[in-house]
This record gives sequence, C-alpha cells and structure tokens, in this order.
Amino acid sequence: MTDKQAVMDALQRLPEKASLDDIAEELRIMAAIRRGRADVAAGHTKSHAEAGQLLESWASAWNSK
Repeated sequence: MTDKQAVMDALQRLPEKASLDDIAEELRIMAAIRRGRADVAAGHTKSHAEAGQLLESWASAWNSK
C-alpha cells in the first residue's frame, strides 16, 4: 500500500466530524508507526536488556540533577 493509499484509507475510517487536528494526529501516528517498522526491518533495535540499561542510565542522570 502506498503512503497516499494509507492516508486515504485512514481518512475513510475517521468520523465525518473529525477536525483537522484529529486528522493531523492520525497522520503523525501513522508516520511514526511506519518509521518504527522501517527501523525494525533495518535492524535498528535494542534488546530488552539494552533498553533497561538505557532507561536506568537516563533515570540516574535525571536524579542527579
């Protein structure tokens, strides 16, 4: 499915009274999901352990302020 087809499909699923902000948010979410899927396909991922270590380092840095 092309990006244009995906957008048209999403627009069909939204309620008729959807605002421009609602539509923009839907498109932002769709774009983020597509970027995430592309990252996974390219192998740009972290293991659960690596993610835990990153979170721990961020929490430590935050608490030391």
